[in-house]
Amino acid sequence: MITIQEAISSVKNNATALFKETIKAVEKANGYYISRDVISPINMPPFRQSAMDGYALNLHGDLNYLLIDEVKAGDGHQPVLKEGEAIRIFTGAAVPDTANAVMMQEKVIANDNAITIEHQINLEQNIRPLGEQVKQGNIALKKGTKLTPAGIGYLTSLGITEVSVFKKPTIAIVTTGNELIEPGKELKYGQIYESNSKMLQSVLYSLKFYDVSLHKVADDYGKTVDLLKSVIENNDLVLITGGISVGDYDYVGKALNELQVEEVFYKVKQKPGKPLFFGKKVNTSIFALPGNPAAALTCFYVYVYIALQQMMDRTDVELPRVQGKSLSNFTKRGDRPQFLKAVYNNGEVELLEGQNSSMLQTFALSNALVFVPADVSQVNIGDNIETILLPV
Repeated sequence: MITIQEAISSVKNNATALFKETIKAVEKANGYYISRDVISPINMPPFRQSAMDGYALNLHGDLNYLLIDEVKAGDGHQPVLKEGEAIRIFTGAAVPDTANAVMMQEKVIANDNAITIEHQINLEQNIRPLGEQVKQGNIALKKGTKLTPAGIGYLTSLGITEVSVFKKPTIAIVTTGNELIEPGKELKYGQIYESNSKMLQSVLYSLKFYDVSLHKVADDYGKTVDLLKSVIENNDLVLITGGISVGDYDYVGKALNELQVEEVFYKVKQKPGKPLFFGKKVNTSIFALPGNPAAALTCFYVYVYIALQQMMDRTDVELPRVQGKSLSNFTKRGDRPQFLKAVYNNGEVELLEGQNSSMLQTFALSNALVFVPADVSQVNIGDNIETILLPV
């Protein structure tokens, strides 16, 4: 049995970056990391652009101007202004080359074909210059940038329809256990509804990992070996829940051994989630998570999350940890470090009731995990405690 820090270091050292590229349609690339610098094919804006509704001017020493034309957003014509002339213009419209300032309409008095401005203005005032955001041929977004809705909008505004991104891992979730049935079916005595697969799929989706397949296997050794062989060969990451302990019908450990999966570690000195397995075969990482739902989700946040970030070649691989002031008392039993479900808000942390590893109700209310070290047996109100902030 190893320590938590040893387990974290082992994951960091053994979950390797995929370095695989794929081409995605820009609108489907949210959450992906750019694998190559994106070069702008155009200037943005592609013309001198009015920043507001008003009047484009060819400046002279007087406050009075002759109004000669109008340009709306999208108009393709370019009036020629002589000194002392103006045109009506609207936000986003192209400013003619012969105009050198735009006066906002609130500071203009219009009278038929003439206008009077309130005061003199500076050259190029209220005009967005050609290529203000990015110039043609320059880098629009650098390699390694995570695409967000704003980034997708930006690339689309440059006319870019596809982008090269780092491929995300393919992930298989395997659940084991004869007692598990799908929600929607009649629950018979001795059975429970299987929730781990949808829980893990949901947290993966929330992190924008969508290439996820779900698999279920009964407590049968041969079927367990066959299924695990298939998912390990065809995925970058395999998450197994249940069957990793040493009961008569826990076949996962034996199957992984037969498949010659390299064991990196098995069992971590922690609560919940002691019976955690991490191994690899070729380039596939394999986690056998505890069957208890809260323990499985805790192990996901502490360890699997790191593996996912490593696969994406990220440097910020762990969830953020902060110090929070406890609003609760807690007595830890035993000598194992413990992760407690909690609510963090503005520097304060409330430890929740129902810390049992099989209970998800409390986890459903949590936005943080509090880490209580091995040498701490008592948390008191007002204590500063290490808090892991969960992704939202």
